[in-house]
Amino acid sequence: MKLNLKKPLIVFDLETTGLDLVKDRIIQLSYIKVYPDGREQRGNEIVNPGKSIPQEVVALTGITNENVKDKPAFKTIAAKISEEFKGCDFAGFNSNYFDIPMLAEEFLRAGIDFDFSKCRLIDAQTIFHKMERRNLAAAYKFYCGRAMEDDFEAHRADQDTEATYRVLMGQLDKYNPETEPDPERHLQNDMDFLANFSHHNNNVDFAGRIVWADMKDAKGQPVVDKDGNPKKVEVFNFGKHKGEPVATVLRYDPGYYSWILGGDFTYNTKQVLTRIRLRESKLG
Repeated sequence: MKLNLKKPLIVFDLETTGLDLVKDRIIQLSYIKVYPDGREQRGNEIVNPGKSIPQEVVALTGITNENVKDKPAFKTIAAKISEEFKGCDFAGFNSNYFDIPMLAEEFLRAGIDFDFSKCRLIDAQTIFHKMERRNLAAAYKFYCGRAMEDDFEAHRADQDTEATYRVLMGQLDKYNPETEPDPERHLQNDMDFLANFSHHNNNVDFAGRIVWADMKDAKGQPVVDKDGNPKKVEVFNFGKHKGEPVATVLRYDPGYYSWILGGDFTYNTKQVLTRIRLRESKLG
């Protein structure tokens, strides 16, 4: 099946030194850039993380410290990658939970403000879990009819990227409204639909430190817009101000902003908080 695209789609996967968005770094970035006319462009970057790769990661990915020692740091290739990805939507496997937040952090560390909020983010794992409830190997077997180990090496970003691309197209084939009799199992070949379907939380920042919640009036009643839909407001999702609107906290406890900026939080969380603070200062 050919993807129904209005702008290019980046299907990608990362391998990293670990799972900590603040402390860990990318060691491999692989992508397939799919154009609306069906053309496919592939890229694969091995990256020097500037730190030792843990032995368990070496065992998992096959990428060693020797492999990366002469490779560029992410900040060296960040501008090139940012330009390549500009104006694109993104798809991956578990990407909305890990790969997108990690990539956003690496861009910010390199001084590049890549605004993912303007991109549609499609997560084949979320689609898989919502449709069939299970990892990439199981999805590949289910949607592509083959054992993943027969076609790919596990835990290589370039291999996982290829598998994810095939899984996404297999999902669209399987849940095609023209062939799937159950209307609750229809998937539209449309990036807006798939991005909304991939959405699985109310996070404002990628780490979930700030989330969207229903706005309440002084009496604690929901506030609605002219169409009757609940209005949303950013609230803190951790710490002593959990559940409180961010804008309110910034007004009566301005030191909390400084504490977060100086703390062990992701660059993305600090960026989102700063944008809210700047927005509120203009309104004030």
